[in-house]
Amino acid sequence: MEKVLVTGGSGYIAQHCIAELLKKGYSVKTSLRSENREAEVRQAIANEVDAKNNLEFCKLDLMEDEGWDSAVSGCTYVMHVASPLIDTAPDDENEIIEPAKQGLLRALKSSIKNDVKRFIMTSSFSAIGYGHDKEVFDETHWTDHTKNIGAYNKSKAIAEKAMWSHLESLGESKKIEAVSINPTLVVGPSLSDDIGTSNIFIQRMLDGSYPIIPQMHFGWVTVKDTARAHVEAMTNPNANGKRFILAEKCMWMSDMNKLLRENGYTKAPSLKAPNFLMKLLGMFSKEVGAISGFVGKTKFTNSENAKNILKFNFESADEGIIQTAQQLERLGLIKK
Repeated sequence: MEKVLVTGGSGYIAQHCIAELLKKGYSVKTSLRSENREAEVRQAIANEVDAKNNLEFCKLDLMEDEGWDSAVSGCTYVMHVASPLIDTAPDDENEIIEPAKQGLLRALKSSIKNDVKRFIMTSSFSAIGYGHDKEVFDETHWTDHTKNIGAYNKSKAIAEKAMWSHLESLGESKKIEAVSINPTLVVGPSLSDDIGTSNIFIQRMLDGSYPIIPQMHFGWVTVKDTARAHVEAMTNPNANGKRFILAEKCMWMSDMNKLLRENGYTKAPSLKAPNFLMKLLGMFSKEVGAISGFVGKTKFTNSENAKNILKFNFESADEGIIQTAQQLERLGLIKK
């Protein structure tokens, strides 16, 4: 039985990746920053699949060297999903950029040292679609991280570039296979009470945090499709060296709110925030500042690599949004 290391096992996407791997017959080792969370993660995975004896845990820190080589040893594949997440702008952007980059390099170098078959990085559309004025994006595009685009977007672009640059610096005999998965906003129910960063947009639209709608345009993909793409890209012989944007559809946040209202979530606001107001508020609020630079800009993408190489058929992102709202309601985080 082939073993896969999945870093960041307490995370939203990572848990779905673990469940998908177990369903496909792989053995999984996953990392946590704190071993105290093992029971929590085991329960989350059990909500989706019986792991039997095929799930084990190790302790890793993105900013510490200790443990990486032993964690990777014996694994055929490595999925590096762990990455620092924020919902407000940090005082120092390096608080998120450095852990993202250094953690990626630790995972990659240990994978090379242990001769894993393929390294799968969870990157993001944030590494593709920011810092320039394009309206339609594909896998050849790169975010300009020299622009004022927010610490999270910078961290994803810098970390992914670090992966490809490091591999390019090696001789052919030392290279390992690698792919990056670049999802847009990921929606759909969590396997645990950690609802995921993208789903916070939905929560805040429904709990009164945002009485008006920022005019922001995103791609959307379900978390189950995101996990499935990780696993398919892990073994597809034509995926090596490729990036995979994941987006089932692209739409404005106002379209998302309309969908929510049509499904009984009447607290979803319908009034659109003027773009100038968001930019003004961003000067006084770190949370608004993290998104104010992106209002009024379209972000279309077509996911060609996923469709043509992985032969991917996406499930409905609309369904994922509604299922997220239903989970938020069950958890008592929102009310209709």
